[in-house]
Amino acid sequence: MYDDTFDALSNAARNKSRFLKKRPIGYFISSMMAGAFIGFGNILINTIGGLLNGAPATKIVMGAAFGIALSLVVIAGAELFTGNTLVMSAGVMKKKVSIKDMLILFVVCWIGNLAGSVLLAWLFELSGMNTPATAKFLATGALAKMSAGALQLFVRGILCNILVCLAVWCGFRCKSDSGKLIMVFWCLFAFIICGFEHSIANMTQLSVALLNPAGLPITLSGYFYNLIVVTLGNIVGGIVFVALPYFLATNKD
Repeated sequence: MYDDTFDALSNAARNKSRFLKKRPIGYFISSMMAGAFIGFGNILINTIGGLLNGAPATKIVMGAAFGIALSLVVIAGAELFTGNTLVMSAGVMKKKVSIKDMLILFVVCWIGNLAGSVLLAWLFELSGMNTPATAKFLATGALAKMSAGALQLFVRGILCNILVCLAVWCGFRCKSDSGKLIMVFWCLFAFIICGFEHSIANMTQLSVALLNPAGLPITLSGYFYNLIVVTLGNIVGGIVFVALPYFLATNKD
C-alpha cells in the first residue's frame, strides 16, 4: 500500500546524496536557504505574537501563519535537516545510501541550516523591524526554550518531527501542489499550537534573542543546549516514529 511512496523516498535519498557529493557548495547553499525559509516563518509568528500581546487566540494565529516555512521548502525547494531524517533513513533502509552517507548529509545539512538561520537573524536585527514588543515576545519564548528540562525538550523534538516528517511523507503521496500545501498547513498548525520543538526553527529564534535579548538572560550555552537536545529528538522522531514504521509496513521480507 505504501511501497511506491517509500521507494520514492529512498530514490530521493540517493539523489540528495549524489547532489552533496557532486556539488557540495550547491548543497550547502540549498541548506542555507532552508534555514532561512524556516526562519522567515519563525520571525513571522513571533512578530504576530508581539503584536497580539498575549491575546487568547495568539497561538492559534501563530499556528495558522507558520505554514509559510515548510511551504517554501517544499514548493521552492531547499534542503531541510528535519525532513531529511525521514528521507535519508528511508534510503538506508532500502539500501540506496549508506549510513555514512546519511550521517555526512545530516551534518552538512544541519550546519547549512544553521548558517542560513543565523544570517537571517542578523539581517532581521539590522532591518530595525525587531520592535520592542516583538523582541520581548521572541526573547521570552527563547528563554523558555533554553530553560526547559532536557527530557521535555527531547520528547517535544520527537513529537515535532513526527508531524514535520508526516507532512513530508504526505507530500510524496500527494499528486498536486495544493494537496501538499494543505498537509503542510495542518501538520505545522498542530506542532506550533501544541508547543513542540523544531531545531531549525529554534536556530533563528535563539539567534535573534542572542542579538537582542530584551533584557533577559539569553546565553550561548542555553542556545546550544536547546539545539543539541531538540536535534536529537527530531532525529528520533523522523527515523524511529515515521521512517521505521512505514518501512516495516512495506517490507516484504
